Amino acid sequence: MATDGVRRPMHFERVLEQFRSVAPAVDFWSLRLVCEHTESLRVRAGVIEPPAEGVDQGAHITLAHRGGLAYAATSDLSRSGLRAAATAAMRWLECSRSHPLFDAALVPRPERSGEHATPVEIPWDTWSAAGKLERLLDIDRALAVSDAIVDRQAQLIHRDIESRLYTGDGVRIEQHVSIVMPGYAAVANRDAQTQVRTGGGWNSGGQGGLECLDRFRFHEDAPRVAEEALALLDAPECPVTTTTVLLTPSQMMLQIHESIGHPLELDRILGDERNYAGGSFVTPDMFGTYRYGSELLNVTFDPAFPGELASYGFDDDGTPAERTHLIRDGILERPLGSALSARRAGMPGVANARACSWNRPAIDRMANLNLEPGESTLAELVASIERGVLMDTNRSWSIDDRRNKFQFGCELGRIIEDGELGALVRNPGYRGISAGFWRNLTGVGRADTVEAWGTPSCGKGEPNQMIQVGHASPPCVFENVEVFGGE
Repeated sequence: MATDGVRRPMHFERVLEQFRSVAPAVDFWSLRLVCEHTESLRVRAGVIEPPAEGVDQGAHITLAHRGGLAYAATSDLSRSGLRAAATAAMRWLECSRSHPLFDAALVPRPERSGEHATPVEIPWDTWSAAGKLERLLDIDRALAVSDAIVDRQAQLIHRDIESRLYTGDGVRIEQHVSIVMPGYAAVANRDAQTQVRTGGGWNSGGQGGLECLDRFRFHEDAPRVAEEALALLDAPECPVTTTTVLLTPSQMMLQIHESIGHPLELDRILGDERNYAGGSFVTPDMFGTYRYGSELLNVTFDPAFPGELASYGFDDDGTPAERTHLIRDGILERPLGSALSARRAGMPGVANARACSWNRPAIDRMANLNLEPGESTLAELVASIERGVLMDTNRSWSIDDRRNKFQFGCELGRIIEDGELGALVRNPGYRGISAGFWRNLTGVGRADTVEAWGTPSCGKGEPNQMIQVGHASPPCVFENVEVFGGE
């Protein structure tokens, strides 16, 4: 990782030619080159923290030959560095041929070249670093509305990722992704009570340029965030009851992620994750018949959703990305299985072979996993509830190693009574079992209520890979949910 503040663009074609000159004679090879430039700006309690800038670049090599499969990676992009990586991969290839986990002939070979780039309206460099920091200081001042706000922070992070995938068959795929991760948080305290409220895209982000800030109301919401943190100090605890719950899109993000996304990852279903992050309650025989949720539940894998965190044209194995239904009218149709996993399982898959960087192989990951809109306005969803609780923005999560039983806490709750929003409640939480929970889905917001959220830090794999995942959803209503508070 270079951190001297100087951006050094990778000479992709030069690296390709150097690899070609040392590539071993094998049935198939691919070379994935990645150059990532990251800038981070943060302000905490009125103090500008040291800005950070870095460049991370390297090469990932895949070799398949006569039943063997191996990977190697290197940040040394010279001819000698690439030769050393290829030699190491060949040694591992011979080992894998003797002890195969699956038939190496199943390894996908990209068949189509192509290009993809994030649409950017306002480039990151439109504002100077000083200009960005001044905006963060403005937000910091807007959060400091009371001495009871004991901590506050605001951030702007940009990731610019260029990648190339080349194969010995002549396929060339070029992709360029721009990600902006904004946000801020206010911590309020009085006596033994502490409450946190976040906003502006905190712990999320989107693809594009500085126009992403408007999607998260980055410039407007700081006063509201601070006032809500203060109000939660005096709010009563969320009641302990079984009732109807209305989840906003910022909480639906986590609900989709944990209880639909992870259980549907096909490598997990096949057992690849069990010793690290657990398996899944989903089994291969469920696809095509299993009722995952009510008829209102429609979930798509959509790597082309505008501005969402995990949009791309091709996955990291070179499979073209397409919008695909995973759950339709509540029935489970298809897993989150890359071309390799799909062939291993003999099932249809999607373009979700993803690697977090040049030094990791691609594995089955979520990308943009979205809950499709229904027909109700937000006002109609609220009006449909005789008594319940609205919950907004995830604060804590817990789910078992089969991604089935879960318990989630939220930052803010609001009582709903006789179809109207009422008083705030603090420390709202709820628990359930995935299938039963989704079958109790009784209301789904229409298209104009959809918000695209996500997480930049979904962890999976050995060695671990942290990757960005997107989830777009409308607000949703669930009946017969076990609700609790913090006391």
